[in-house]
Amino acid sequence: MARAYDDPCGLARALNLVGDRWALLIVRELLLGPKRFTDLRRGLPGASQSMLTARLAELEEAGVVRRRRLGPPAGVRAYELTEWGRDLEPALLGLARWGSRSPLTSSAQLSVDALALAMRTTFDPAAAGDFAVRCQLLLDGDSLLVTVEDGRFDVVRADAAAPELVIQTGAGVFRSLIFGGVPLHAADVIVRGDGEVAARLLRLFRRPTPVDGRAGDALE
Repeated sequence: MARAYDDPCGLARALNLVGDRWALLIVRELLLGPKRFTDLRRGLPGASQSMLTARLAELEEAGVVRRRRLGPPAGVRAYELTEWGRDLEPALLGLARWGSRSPLTSSAQLSVDALALAMRTTFDPAAAGDFAVRCQLLLDGDSLLVTVEDGRFDVVRADAAAPELVIQTGAGVFRSLIFGGVPLHAADVIVRGDGEVAARLLRLFRRPTPVDGRAGDALE
Protein backbone atom coordinates (compact mmCIF):
# COMPACT_ATOMS: atom_id res chain seq x y z
CA MET A 1 0.00 0.00 0.00
CA ALA A 2 1.20 3.50 -0.80
CA ARG A 3 2.35 5.78 1.97
CA ALA A 4 -0.60 6.91 4.07
CA TYR A 5 -1.72 10.51 4.39
CA ASP A 6 -0.91 11.98 7.78
CA ASP A 7 -4.24 13.79 7.87
CA PRO A 8 -7.20 13.09 10.19
CA CYS A 9 -9.79 14.24 7.62
CA GLY A 10 -12.31 11.53 6.69
CA LEU A 11 -11.47 11.97 3.00
CA ALA A 12 -7.78 11.39 3.66
CA ARG A 13 -8.59 8.33 5.76
CA ALA A 14 -10.77 6.99 2.94
CA LEU A 15 -7.98 7.52 0.43
CA ASN A 16 -5.61 5.65 2.74
CA LEU A 17 -7.87 2.63 2.20
CA VAL A 18 -9.08 2.89 -1.40
CA GLY A 19 -6.98 5.62 -2.98
CA ASP A 20 -4.34 3.39 -4.53
CA ARG A 21 -4.42 2.57 -8.23
CA TRP A 22 -7.02 -0.05 -9.25
CA ALA A 23 -8.65 -0.15 -5.81
CA LEU A 24 -11.87 1.65 -6.73
CA LEU A 25 -12.05 -0.17 -10.06
CA ILE A 26 -11.98 -3.47 -8.16
CA VAL A 27 -14.89 -2.16 -6.10
CA ARG A 28 -16.66 -1.25 -9.37
CA GLU A 29 -16.24 -4.79 -10.66
CA LEU A 30 -17.82 -6.20 -7.49
CA LEU A 31 -20.83 -3.90 -7.21
CA LEU A 32 -23.13 -6.36 -8.98
CA GLY A 33 -21.99 -9.36 -6.97
CA PRO A 34 -19.07 -11.70 -6.23
CA LYS A 35 -16.46 -12.59 -8.81
CA ARG A 36 -13.69 -15.10 -9.18
CA PHE A 37 -10.14 -13.81 -9.55
CA THR A 38 -10.13 -14.79 -13.23
CA ASP A 39 -13.33 -12.78 -13.82
CA LEU A 40 -11.82 -9.76 -12.07
CA ARG A 41 -8.81 -10.00 -14.37
CA ARG A 42 -11.09 -10.14 -17.39
CA GLY A 43 -12.83 -6.94 -16.27
CA LEU A 44 -9.51 -5.21 -15.47
CA PRO A 45 -7.17 -6.31 -18.28
CA GLY A 46 -4.77 -3.44 -17.58
CA ALA A 47 -4.00 -4.70 -14.07
CA SER A 48 -1.26 -7.29 -13.81
CA GLN A 49 -1.88 -10.45 -11.82
CA SER A 50 0.55 -9.35 -9.10
CA MET A 51 -1.01 -5.87 -8.86
CA LEU A 52 -4.53 -7.28 -8.65
CA THR A 53 -3.46 -9.80 -6.01
CA ALA A 54 -1.82 -7.07 -3.93
CA ARG A 55 -4.80 -4.72 -4.15
CA LEU A 56 -7.25 -7.46 -3.22
CA ALA A 57 -5.14 -8.35 -0.19
CA GLU A 58 -5.07 -4.70 0.89
CA LEU A 59 -8.81 -4.27 0.43
CA GLU A 60 -9.43 -7.48 2.32
CA GLU A 61 -7.22 -6.32 5.19
CA ALA A 62 -9.10 -3.01 5.24
CA GLY A 63 -12.45 -4.80 5.52
CA VAL A 64 -13.71 -3.59 2.12
CA VAL A 65 -13.54 -6.98 0.36
CA ARG A 66 -13.82 -10.54 1.63
CA ARG A 67 -13.37 -13.97 0.15
CA ARG A 68 -16.19 -16.48 0.03
CA ARG A 69 -16.88 -19.84 -1.52
CA LEU A 70 -19.60 -19.82 -4.13
CA GLY A 71 -22.04 -22.64 -3.43
CA PRO A 72 -22.91 -25.47 -5.77
CA PRO A 73 -22.69 -25.96 -8.61
CA ALA A 74 -19.67 -23.61 -8.76
CA GLY A 75 -17.81 -24.55 -5.56
CA VAL A 76 -15.04 -22.01 -6.20
CA ARG A 77 -13.58 -19.14 -4.22
CA ALA A 78 -14.60 -15.63 -5.13
CA TYR A 79 -14.33 -12.07 -3.87
CA GLU A 80 -17.22 -9.90 -2.78
CA LEU A 81 -17.76 -6.54 -1.13
CA THR A 82 -18.42 -6.42 2.58
CA GLU A 83 -21.33 -4.33 3.84
CA TRP A 84 -18.85 -1.53 4.50
CA GLY A 85 -17.45 -1.96 1.01
CA ARG A 86 -20.94 -1.62 -0.48
CA ASP A 87 -21.23 1.72 1.29
CA LEU A 88 -18.80 3.00 -1.36
CA GLU A 89 -21.48 2.66 -4.05
CA PRO A 90 -22.89 6.23 -3.84
CA ALA A 91 -19.35 7.64 -3.94
CA LEU A 92 -18.50 5.56 -7.02
CA LEU A 93 -21.69 6.68 -8.79
CA GLY A 94 -20.89 10.31 -8.03
CA LEU A 95 -17.29 9.98 -9.20
CA ALA A 96 -18.42 8.20 -12.37
CA ARG A 97 -20.89 11.00 -13.19
CA TRP A 98 -18.21 13.62 -12.55
CA GLY A 99 -15.51 11.80 -14.50
CA SER A 100 -17.75 11.05 -17.50
CA ARG A 101 -17.71 14.76 -18.36
CA SER A 102 -13.93 14.76 -18.81
CA PRO A 103 -12.33 14.15 -22.23
CA LEU A 104 -12.33 10.53 -23.35
CA THR A 105 -8.67 9.55 -23.76
CA SER A 106 -8.90 5.74 -23.86
CA SER A 107 -9.89 3.54 -26.80
CA ALA A 108 -10.31 0.49 -24.55
CA GLN A 109 -13.67 -1.20 -24.21
CA LEU A 110 -15.80 -0.85 -21.11
CA SER A 111 -16.12 -4.00 -19.03
CA VAL A 112 -19.65 -5.29 -18.53
CA ASP A 113 -19.64 -3.96 -14.96
CA ALA A 114 -18.29 -0.58 -16.08
CA LEU A 115 -21.04 -0.43 -18.70
CA ALA A 116 -23.65 -1.22 -16.03
CA LEU A 117 -22.26 1.64 -13.93
CA ALA A 118 -22.41 3.97 -16.94
CA MET A 119 -26.04 3.02 -17.51
CA ARG A 120 -26.89 3.81 -13.91
CA THR A 121 -25.21 7.22 -14.04
CA THR A 122 -26.76 8.27 -17.37
CA PHE A 123 -30.31 6.95 -16.96
CA ASP A 124 -32.84 9.72 -17.61
CA PRO A 125 -36.00 9.35 -15.47
CA ALA A 126 -37.76 12.09 -17.46
CA ALA A 127 -37.22 10.17 -20.70
CA ALA A 128 -38.50 6.98 -19.07
CA GLY A 129 -41.79 8.51 -17.88
CA ASP A 130 -44.23 5.65 -17.29
CA PHE A 131 -42.23 3.19 -19.39
CA ALA A 132 -41.67 -0.16 -17.66
CA VAL A 133 -39.72 -3.24 -18.72
CA ARG A 134 -37.80 -6.23 -17.36
CA CYS A 135 -34.97 -7.03 -19.75
CA GLN A 136 -32.45 -9.85 -19.62
CA LEU A 137 -29.25 -8.37 -20.98
CA LEU A 138 -26.74 -10.96 -22.19
CA LEU A 139 -23.36 -9.33 -22.77
CA ASP A 140 -20.22 -11.33 -23.55
CA GLY A 141 -21.42 -14.31 -21.53
CA ASP A 142 -22.54 -12.18 -18.58
CA SER A 143 -26.22 -12.07 -17.61
CA LEU A 144 -27.73 -8.85 -16.23
CA LEU A 145 -31.33 -8.18 -15.31
CA VAL A 146 -32.36 -4.61 -16.16
CA THR A 147 -35.56 -3.24 -14.65
CA VAL A 148 -37.17 0.10 -15.47
CA GLU A 149 -40.27 1.04 -13.49
CA ASP A 150 -41.77 4.23 -12.05
CA GLY A 151 -38.93 6.33 -13.43
CA ARG A 152 -36.30 4.18 -11.72
CA PHE A 153 -33.53 2.04 -13.17
CA ASP A 154 -31.97 -1.04 -11.62
CA VAL A 155 -29.43 -3.55 -12.88
CA VAL A 156 -28.28 -6.71 -11.12
CA ARG A 157 -26.31 -9.78 -12.11
CA ALA A 158 -29.12 -12.32 -12.27
CA ASP A 159 -31.25 -14.51 -14.52
CA ALA A 160 -34.96 -13.75 -14.81
CA ALA A 161 -37.45 -16.62 -15.00
CA ALA A 162 -39.56 -15.01 -17.73
CA PRO A 163 -38.27 -11.62 -18.89
CA GLU A 164 -40.47 -9.79 -21.37
CA LEU A 165 -37.39 -8.74 -23.33
CA VAL A 166 -33.99 -10.30 -24.02
CA ILE A 167 -31.11 -8.46 -25.70
CA GLN A 168 -27.98 -10.42 -26.54
CA THR A 169 -24.83 -8.84 -27.94
CA GLY A 170 -21.32 -7.76 -26.98
CA ALA A 171 -20.60 -5.04 -24.45
CA GLY A 172 -18.98 -2.89 -27.12
CA VAL A 173 -21.97 -3.18 -29.43
CA PHE A 174 -24.40 -2.37 -26.62
CA ARG A 175 -22.31 0.66 -25.70
CA SER A 176 -22.61 1.89 -29.29
CA LEU A 177 -26.38 1.40 -29.17
CA ILE A 178 -26.99 3.47 -26.05
CA PHE A 179 -24.22 6.07 -26.35
CA GLY A 180 -23.08 6.03 -29.97
CA GLY A 181 -26.41 6.50 -31.73
CA VAL A 182 -26.13 3.23 -33.67
CA PRO A 183 -29.67 2.07 -34.63
CA LEU A 184 -30.81 -1.31 -33.40
CA HIS A 185 -31.40 -2.68 -36.90
CA ALA A 186 -27.82 -1.88 -37.92
CA ALA A 187 -26.12 -3.70 -35.04
CA ASP A 188 -25.06 -7.30 -34.50
CA VAL A 189 -27.64 -7.98 -31.81
CA ILE A 190 -30.30 -10.58 -31.03
CA VAL A 191 -33.60 -9.30 -29.64
CA ARG A 192 -36.25 -11.62 -28.28
CA GLY A 193 -39.41 -9.70 -27.56
CA ASP A 194 -40.88 -6.43 -28.81
CA GLY A 195 -38.33 -4.55 -30.91
CA GLU A 196 -40.06 -1.22 -30.24
CA VAL A 197 -39.74 -1.80 -26.50
CA ALA A 198 -36.05 -2.59 -26.97
CA ALA A 199 -35.52 0.59 -28.99
CA ARG A 200 -37.31 2.62 -26.32
CA LEU A 201 -35.07 1.15 -23.62
CA LEU A 202 -31.97 2.15 -25.54
CA ARG A 203 -33.11 5.79 -25.65
CA LEU A 204 -33.25 6.20 -21.87
CA PHE A 205 -29.57 7.06 -21.42
CA ARG A 206 -28.10 10.53 -21.90
CA ARG A 207 -24.61 11.03 -23.22
CA PRO A 208 -22.68 13.13 -20.68
CA THR A 209 -22.03 16.71 -21.68
CA PRO A 210 -18.29 17.45 -21.55
CA VAL A 211 -17.24 20.05 -19.03
CA ASP A 212 -16.54 22.58 -21.81
CA GLY A 213 -20.27 22.54 -22.60
CA ARG A 214 -20.07 21.06 -26.09
CA ALA A 215 -22.24 18.06 -27.00
CA GLY A 216 -19.77 15.22 -27.29
CA ASP A 217 -18.94 11.57 -27.05
CA ALA A 218 -17.84 11.17 -23.46
CA LEU A 219 -18.87 7.52 -23.43
CA GLU A 220 -19.01 6.51 -27.08
